[in-house]
Amino acid sequence: MRSIGDVPLAEIIAPDEQAILRAAQTLAAGKLVAIPTETVYGLAADATNGDAVAGIFEAKGRPHFNPLICHVSDIAMAERYAVIDPLSRQLMDAFWPGPLTLVLPLRPGTHIHPLVAAGLDTVALRMPRGIAGKIIAALGHPLAAPSANTSGKISGTSAQAVADDLGEKIALILDAGPSEVGLESTILKVDDDAVLLLRPGGLAAEDIEALIGHSLQRMDQRAAIQAPGMMASHYAPSAGVRLNVHEVRDGEALLAFGPERAADAHKASARLNLSEAGNLREAATNLFDYMKRLDRLGGAVIAVEPIPFTGLGEAINDRLVRAAAPRVPPIEELEQIK
Repeated sequence: MRSIGDVPLAEIIAPDEQAILRAAQTLAAGKLVAIPTETVYGLAADATNGDAVAGIFEAKGRPHFNPLICHVSDIAMAERYAVIDPLSRQLMDAFWPGPLTLVLPLRPGTHIHPLVAAGLDTVALRMPRGIAGKIIAALGHPLAAPSANTSGKISGTSAQAVADDLGEKIALILDAGPSEVGLESTILKVDDDAVLLLRPGGLAAEDIEALIGHSLQRMDQRAAIQAPGMMASHYAPSAGVRLNVHEVRDGEALLAFGPERAADAHKASARLNLSEAGNLREAATNLFDYMKRLDRLGGAVIAVEPIPFTGLGEAINDRLVRAAAPRVPPIEELEQIK
């Protein structure tokens, strides 16, 4: 066990077969474990254990009105906890395991703790790829697992980023290297024949629309919170964020995109390019890591060059808009959404 003085730090271990059993045992004991998924690292607790779930809110400093995503090992587990309509099942069959979360009615008598749903009669379910699914299967319960970061801050896409942020508050971190997708999951809710896009994410809207044969309905950002990631201010660095810049101001750090630079880019105190080639998948993978790196340099503002809204660009822009939103205390945000 690592420590700073008398404060223990989370142990970081490789994601091998022994780690699966150890993570499941740690979760069964009601402790928090940071697990790698294809989207970002998740801060996981047994979703049926109220004390453990409360530990997520405490560790993250997360408002209790903000629901959590439940991660399942397979569709059979999902069916034990939620009522699944035919269209949602079609989406599961096409995109699970993967970066898609579906908001579904809670099944009566479910053992998912009420804190997970934040008082709603629905639950957000996802089936992750890789070792996370094996840990869930070994535990036998769904995992409540929001992104492994302090609430409202930039999501962790590496074990070290999680350790730097939450290492004093959790028991174990599984290190599988950088996250493959780098953005949180896309969140959908089926409403009769309509499919609502509650949060754009690692699964592009165009791929979903190709399957269902019609357009997704976008949600107004001022709508009541129905799923994680819908708070107006979220994914935020300590620095301010200025979007769609065509000219860099003195001393700003520059988050660039593509081969062409904004005017006066030489004025930037630091510069990182999400993708020199203008590749949106590469940009999504780098987004949170590069924002963290620029933020550490201590500049007052991160200037962000324009990024297309096509494909994964919709999700990238969603995260950037929320990162740039005015920072309000959680209680004020609660009053705004009543």
